Amino acid sequence: MSYVEVSTDGAVTHIVLNRPASHNALTPDMHHDLEAAFNGFAQDPDAMIAVVTGAGDRAFCAGSDLKFDVLNMRYPDHGYAGLTQRFDMAKPVIAAVNGYALGGGFELALACDIIIATDTASFGLPEPLAGMVALGGGLHRLARQIGLKQAAGLILTSRVISATEGHRLGFVNEVVRPDDLQSAVASYCADILRASPAAIRASKQAMMRGLDEPSVAKALAHQASYPEFAEWRESADAREGPLAFSQKRPARWTS
Repeated sequence: MSYVEVSTDGAVTHIVLNRPASHNALTPDMHHDLEAAFNGFAQDPDAMIAVVTGAGDRAFCAGSDLKFDVLNMRYPDHGYAGLTQRFDMAKPVIAAVNGYALGGGFELALACDIIIATDTASFGLPEPLAGMVALGGGLHRLARQIGLKQAAGLILTSRVISATEGHRLGFVNEVVRPDDLQSAVASYCADILRASPAAIRASKQAMMRGLDEPSVAKALAHQASYPEFAEWRESADAREGPLAFSQKRPARWTS
């Protein structure tokens, strides 16, 4: 039985962790099912955005199911949950966090581009309380996303914080009531889908790869060599956008 459900709604792929009785904690098989889900999304030319969420109203994902041998677990090629080491994902991924996002669940959310959370959601890396270390990228992403001191304050204390505090710190984009989560996600998706898919992919890749450059000057100098950026420069969309604007009509994106 798979605990990962995948569905599509137009250009949006929905990926649902479906173990609500276990707070959507990840089993070994779920990591590989998520790998397959994200592979399918990445390879589908009609899929523009992925939305990841947890079933039920109590948890997004409580991390690894500790009933399994997590120390010796073999993760898929793209890391924890099939996403945390997927550094070539140029399409946007949104985390719709509807409850606990703890341990690996928080790491999964941090690996997404946008986090929309309910006001009942909570976040933390409490692994040290169980004698463990967060190995899915959370230690590195959190420090980069909110700064070293703020990250250290969360990581070294194992504190769990609210979505409102996460928004204040900067890793949560928006906090909404539980009943408004679906509409908030739909609004973000609609805004993204107004734009050229090629331009969105190029923008994300330039932003993410630019973080690895030693300076803004180097990032600007190298961005033309990034694959998605180069593809956008040669795309029909790069010509269609200015033409549609000058003709005062909606653009017809083809990439």
